[in-house]
Amino acid sequence: MSQESMSPAVIGAASLTRSIQVEPLTCTIGAELSNVHLGAAARDDGLMAEIRGLLLKHRVLFFRDQDITRAEHVAFARRFGELEDHPVAGSDPEHPGLVRIYKSPDAPNDRYENAWHTDATWREKPPFGCVLRCIECPPVGGDTMWANMVLAYENLPADVKAKIAGLRARHSIEASFGAAMTIEKRLALKAQFPDAEHPVVRTHPETGEKVLFVNAFTTHFSNYHTPEHVRFGQDANPGAGQLLAYLISQVYIPEYQVRWRWKPNSMAFWDNRSTQHYAVMDYPPCHRKMERAGIMGDLPY
Repeated sequence: MSQESMSPAVIGAASLTRSIQVEPLTCTIGAELSNVHLGAAARDDGLMAEIRGLLLKHRVLFFRDQDITRAEHVAFARRFGELEDHPVAGSDPEHPGLVRIYKSPDAPNDRYENAWHTDATWREKPPFGCVLRCIECPPVGGDTMWANMVLAYENLPADVKAKIAGLRARHSIEASFGAAMTIEKRLALKAQFPDAEHPVVRTHPETGEKVLFVNAFTTHFSNYHTPEHVRFGQDANPGAGQLLAYLISQVYIPEYQVRWRWKPNSMAFWDNRSTQHYAVMDYPPCHRKMERAGIMGDLPY
């Protein structure tokens, strides 16, 4: 039998469903799936349902040795919803929605990936999830970390849960991606994407879990200044700011996290509704090239 005929791309997807292997990476988040090829998976309804169930359970799934084409990458992601472009990062011209995140010694470092964040919460409808593939990476460094924001909410003190139950917050692309732009470009970006308002505690639409939903894109609470929270006007700023900083800091707790070391053709698929992630920028002056398919989501509630 030829080597080509043994390629994972031509293994029957049904056989992969019976033999898929799942290895949890921590007690709280993340699992590596092996003996599965995502090019074949995209053509099998049963396997896709199984992967979706595993995503809901583990929140981020990891895959090694995925020698797939950009078209297969896009086809797999589209099984979960339509893809979205990014207004600042560049997409592959032949595959709209496949965002190229390319770093090199010649390109200046930005300030967005190496901060804990949930992708594009500045959108009215943030992404459902993302599928990220490593094209090129340094031999050491450039890992990505994810955190379980369901557990972050569950472990909050009861009095904090009561205080934030009805709070809503603003999320801004202007204050993040737009901050380094000229005033004209920044205001044009904000006009295109006005600050979105989301609940501080969202409900996961598939599992019903409560999720702590503030991150690096969150600028302020939009309904904090009420008699329940504020005695005098000067209570508003320190009270709201300190509470928001406390909530954002929950993602730093190691027990909520998993860390993934990239290799070429490794992939990660995460539930953007219940996680945050952080791309560790410890690798300059090496190259790091990643391609990400972002899947459109629903209005948080």
